[in-house]
Amino acid sequence: MGLRYKIRQEFSFIRGNLGVLIASWILMNLVGGIPYTYFSLYVEELGGTPFIIGIINFMSFAALASVQFLGGYLADVYGRRWLIVSMTFGVALSNLIFAFAPSWEYVIIAVLIQNLCLIYQPALSAITADSIPPEKRGIGFSLITFLSNTASLASPLIAGMLFLYYGTLKGVQIGFILVTVFYFIAAIIRVKLKETLADAKTQRKEWKELLRAYPQAVREGFAVWRLLPRSMLFLFIINIIGSFSYALMDAYLVLYATKYLGVKEFEWAILMAWLTAVMIFSSLPSGKLVDKYGRAKPLLASWLLYVPFPILFIYGNLPILYSLFFLWGVSNSLFMASYSAIEADLVPRELRGKEVGCSQFVTYILMALGGLTGGFLYENVSPAYPFLVAFQLVIVCVILQVLFVKEPSKRHA
Repeated sequence: MGLRYKIRQEFSFIRGNLGVLIASWILMNLVGGIPYTYFSLYVEELGGTPFIIGIINFMSFAALASVQFLGGYLADVYGRRWLIVSMTFGVALSNLIFAFAPSWEYVIIAVLIQNLCLIYQPALSAITADSIPPEKRGIGFSLITFLSNTASLASPLIAGMLFLYYGTLKGVQIGFILVTVFYFIAAIIRVKLKETLADAKTQRKEWKELLRAYPQAVREGFAVWRLLPRSMLFLFIINIIGSFSYALMDAYLVLYATKYLGVKEFEWAILMAWLTAVMIFSSLPSGKLVDKYGRAKPLLASWLLYVPFPILFIYGNLPILYSLFFLWGVSNSLFMASYSAIEADLVPRELRGKEVGCSQFVTYILMALGGLTGGFLYENVSPAYPFLVAFQLVIVCVILQVLFVKEPSKRHA
């Protein structure tokens, strides 16, 4: 009885909006990774090359970047709920284009539509931060990671089974159809969200009027940094460098592993499941560390654990890859808990949409360039080169973190 009461008290904040969001994330993560386990191989099946994969990544992140300022502005002016609900339906339906794409050119169309619909991301980040009490942010964000990743553990395994039965092309297409169905159900669940911005404008929103607000959204997005602490600025700089380094190699992990490291396609699915499992079991302990020992130290630990990944991956065999993915999984859990918590601590509620919008705009621009650069380096210089460059950039992140990121002295509600 005592243990049950303690658990109930620890997680008593999971209700209302947070419960709705977690339910929708579980559904989305249950199937979301299925088509992306072999996505690069899927593009090759449709006639793409490694550089074409880089172009697709570039278009994906460029589209995401283009809507972040407007998404952040709309979230802070018109509220979070309407944007999240309407655009989740758009994301769900866009997966049908992926599922029935006859060539890689149609994948670019699907990528553009889907990522434009992700204009709701700043609103989603803001409503999540709004819904978690300051003293529970470490465990709160970790719990979200834990539950989402527990659901996503099935994705690579389902992808592997689809590959064995149907091959790359048909298996990925079935995966996208499953994603459409589950995302649509998640969108219906999100209709139950409640608005968290007290002074949100409630008048009818005309898209022409909203688009005319874009220049003001950009100005206010950049201006928000004058109102935020210095540590937040350096966190932002570190994050965009790390995001660029990750984008350099992300799309080429499965290509390199299957072509140069001798990893079989189904073995890759097991590796992805292993990574997810590590993230699941390390997420809640990571959150407790963040709440107990502060945000800065776990954040630094996340970068230190990630440092060996890019350089050792290119020389890996299966045992080495399992070890590397273990470190990467723990690093991801620590990063998501500590970065989300420190961002919520440092950014006032009324500025969160704009801050997230600006941060994600620059992050996605860098990731777009990273994906394109990685494809060029992989195809024209050396398949190992994107990983070598990524390793050097991670070292830069560690140095900046040590020198410039301090523990918040004040935590915003």
